[in-house]
Amino acid sequence: MRGTLRIYLGAAPGVGKTYAMLGEGHRRRERGTDLVVGYVDCHGRPRTLEMLDDLEVVPSKTMTYRGATFTEMDTDAVIARAPRVALVDELAHTNIPGSRHEKRWQDIEDLLDAGIDVISTVNIQHLESLNDVVEQITGIPQRETVPDEVVRRADQVELVDMTPEALRRRMAHGNVYPPETVGAALGNYFRAGNLTALRELAMLWLADKVDDQLDRYRADHHITGTWEARERVVVGLTGGPEGETLIRRAARIADRSRGADLFAVHITPSDGLAGASPAHLARQRALVESLGGTFHHVVGDDVPGALLDFARGINATQLVMGASRRGRVAQIFSRGVGVEVTARSGSIDVHMVTHEATKQGRAQQLSALTRRRRAAGFVIAVVGMPLLSVVLANLRGQLSLPSDILIFLIGVVGVALVGGLWPALVAALLGSALLNYYFTPPLYTFTIAEAQNALALLVYVLIAIAVSTVVDLAARRTREAAQASANAAVLANLSGSVLRGEKALPVILERLRETYALTTVTLLERPPDTPLTPGRQQEPERWRVADTVGGEPCTSPDEGDMVVAVDDDLTLVLCGRTLPAADRQVLEAFAAQAAVALRQQRLKDEAEQVRPLAEADRMRTALLGAVGQDLRLRVAAADTAIERLRNTDANHYSKENGTELLDSAVLTLKRLDHLAATLLEMSRPRAGALGTVVEPVELGDVVPRAFDALGVGADGIRVDIPDEVPAVLADPGLLEHVIVDLITHALRRTPPGQDVRVTALTCSGTVELHIVDHGPNTPSDDQRDLMSFPSFQPVHNDDHRVDLGLALSESLAVAMGGSITSEDTPGGGVTMIVTLPAAETTTAATDLEDPA
Repeated sequence: MRGTLRIYLGAAPGVGKTYAMLGEGHRRRERGTDLVVGYVDCHGRPRTLEMLDDLEVVPSKTMTYRGATFTEMDTDAVIARAPRVALVDELAHTNIPGSRHEKRWQDIEDLLDAGIDVISTVNIQHLESLNDVVEQITGIPQRETVPDEVVRRADQVELVDMTPEALRRRMAHGNVYPPETVGAALGNYFRAGNLTALRELAMLWLADKVDDQLDRYRADHHITGTWEARERVVVGLTGGPEGETLIRRAARIADRSRGADLFAVHITPSDGLAGASPAHLARQRALVESLGGTFHHVVGDDVPGALLDFARGINATQLVMGASRRGRVAQIFSRGVGVEVTARSGSIDVHMVTHEATKQGRAQQLSALTRRRRAAGFVIAVVGMPLLSVVLANLRGQLSLPSDILIFLIGVVGVALVGGLWPALVAALLGSALLNYYFTPPLYTFTIAEAQNALALLVYVLIAIAVSTVVDLAARRTREAAQASANAAVLANLSGSVLRGEKALPVILERLRETYALTTVTLLERPPDTPLTPGRQQEPERWRVADTVGGEPCTSPDEGDMVVAVDDDLTLVLCGRTLPAADRQVLEAFAAQAAVALRQQRLKDEAEQVRPLAEADRMRTALLGAVGQDLRLRVAAADTAIERLRNTDANHYSKENGTELLDSAVLTLKRLDHLAATLLEMSRPRAGALGTVVEPVELGDVVPRAFDALGVGADGIRVDIPDEVPAVLADPGLLEHVIVDLITHALRRTPPGQDVRVTALTCSGTVELHIVDHGPNTPSDDQRDLMSFPSFQPVHNDDHRVDLGLALSESLAVAMGGSITSEDTPGGGVTMIVTLPAAETTTAATDLEDPA
């Protein structure tokens, strides 16, 4: 039997997940449960270490990776021990390469499959779906993640909660991190605002988990009634013009209940022949989604039943509907959807909202046939029925009255087939009068002597009306089905084109033009209002072209053959031919989708415009967090050296010691000055503020100048730049800066006795400058992170500096039209490759303004 999984979920490190897990372990052990600790990381916290007392701990396995020693959970040992319960910390942990699985949650799956109950821990920032949200809040990416489904499948998820103030006090007391790191942590990740946002994320995620458990429980126990555990508001839409009023009303109701969910639903008959306007539904879908709700289509012939089934299925508490648009006479024969839903709603509160279209009725098409066919039907009825009377009068001795009635009924059916309902009704009434006058005794009067003849004429009229109605309805349904099928094919083609990755707005307009054989389709928008000069008359209404396909675009709605208004500021103009009214709904749907596509395109353009500024802002935020420690160390070193020199007992220092202190202070201050200059330059390249003057530059000239800037000779550096390597297109000053930073980086990594090699080669119109070190290997993922912008990596050496040079160098290379990449050096180390265009590929030097 598979084991059960219990997870302690925390909003941030330090809230007490591991402590709570170990406390649960002690409680179970005291009850006699066979329990072991599979793996626990105490992070040096004394109180957590105390909780491990008296608990059996399965020894961890030791693994070596790239010269370092690590410990991991010994999954095989835990399975061999076969306890009833195992405590395993850090569900999202990534195992060392060479382990049984890549992730610890996969090891836990093996324990569960072995029938062992597992208790584990995880933080909200490690859930895969929230990883990017947490990065936006804290500015720190999380490399270790766990799929949400793993946590959702857990049998129990318990939130370990702590207020931001309490957690910050714990940290200040040294209960979470060592004292020397507390200040930096409180000023970065553990700010009160960050902790509040993470706490809310954890609560909302857990609320969704609880909703899933509640839905499963209700389904397993066949509970259909509404449990008002959480407010859910459903708004029923007919596709009519009143929909936007209902949606806004429902949104206000949901807002009054903080955290309530909003759902919009439209019921479509199973035959697909609904009278809803696609344009109205498209606009209403966009409105619902903009208000934070969701839009749903449900198929059902019983509209009240389908609406209530949907509401009960999502455990809705309130239902918003519009007052009936039908007239008083229609309401006599049918109570209507609103009244029916209210009567059958049970515990769901129903809100009937009045609107402008209340009791105005719905526009109904009188006939599904063309005007020509209806006119032909009236002609046949008026002319054909008297002619039929003349023919039957000559056969009066051979046919009886029932035979005459049947022949007249055939004539009425023929008129119905040709002209529809109203011509058939005229034919039926005219035929009834003719039968009465010419064929019902006494003849040539409208008097009927026998009651059975009167009954025969009444049956004839009723049958004629019934047959005419059925024929007209069949013709209507046939035409609606054909129109619906054609519309569905058009919209499916449109959606397929957009899903294939084509640009939405041009695709919508082009598909509309192709479908209806138009010459030009233009989307016009009204420009923003401009103030008028006093004394001048109002200028005529002006439009501008938002997008167009086909021939010459229209500049105003008056130039088109057909106009579809989207809203007050957008109009779709069609040129080429006038389309029938039956296509109006699809045209409105095209227009509504074009408006949505235009707005999305505008938002995307605006996002692209602010992207450089956003990147610069993120870079500055990363800079502040990365260099804070470095600045403190620099200032502390300079302050220590100066204080020693100012000390009244400084005369006991030897001349050599005093000189060494002065040199240390001067060097530290120079590094601070260099760091400050770098901080000023870092925000310029990606924000578009760095102007570069690109010209042919010889690498053989710029590399020696880089040595002079470094203040080092050729010791430890070997240069091999062949004479046949052409000049590169670069800014001389920026290129020198890049080379200085990369050589500095290589010198720090290269151990004593090894040389840094600088070489160049030509490759397909570009020149590659290779700076090779022989330091420790860097994992490929770390190499990518090293060159991602902004990237500020700590340097693990005695200098303890933050490496700002690579991030700046990468942006400078991009600004010059080049790039920087990295790869492993054979035999160990990293090779940094600066790629720049060769001067031979360009005929003249060019001034570039941030070509990236």
